[in-house]
Amino acid sequence: MMELIPAIDIIDGKCVRLTQGDYTQKKIYNEYPLDVALAFENIGIKRLHLVDLDGAKQGKIINYKTLEKIASKTKLNIDFGGGIKTNEDIESVFGSGACIATIGSIAIKDPDLFLNWLKKYGTEKLLLGADVKNEKVAINGWLETTNVSIIDFIKTNITNGINTVFCTDISKDGLLQGPSIELYKKILSAFPSLNLIASGGVSNLSDIEELKQIGCSGVIIGKAFYEGLITLDDLKKLAAC
Repeated sequence: MMELIPAIDIIDGKCVRLTQGDYTQKKIYNEYPLDVALAFENIGIKRLHLVDLDGAKQGKIINYKTLEKIASKTKLNIDFGGGIKTNEDIESVFGSGACIATIGSIAIKDPDLFLNWLKKYGTEKLLLGADVKNEKVAINGWLETTNVSIIDFIKTNITNGINTVFCTDISKDGLLQGPSIELYKKILSAFPSLNLIASGGVSNLSDIEELKQIGCSGVIIGKAFYEGLITLDDLKKLAAC
């Protein structure tokens, strides 16, 4: 069974979506993220992907209050990312109610710190995020592309004990033109036992089915929901399967 993980991206405390990671292409969908989270919970969704886009851009967590509010008012298992850079940050994320901390940039910029977190919290409490542009990992809210290939990045972290990764192809994100199937096939071919969560480009139910067929263990659903291409009823039926 593939896990459905709707996303809420936050800027200025509001639910937004970007296009291809471009902060100038911001669209506000709801000023009250808690209402969106409650709608997901009410149809049987168990997991939420909550992203602090302000935090990702500024390199420090900004939207603590949104995390606290959703965590205290719902029973959703929240994975939270964006701006987690220090020991104090990750402690605050868990203290604010997140079940899982989503880590991306630090795994590239300070792998020793990330390894310490793995040892301290365990792999079940950390979700490794790999944002990709032309198969190279991007960091700092997608604003900087590294020379590290996605395959090498995953290989290094599997060695460190990671077994779950979510991967976003920035070129697909927000365009509603389908996910990066070939990229995911390549990753799963290299790492058959990896739990791969697909993110970016999902535009309809057929995309979700195709990701399931190629072996993805989960899918993050964002803009397709907010634009009405995948409805709450659709998610309810899928969640019940």
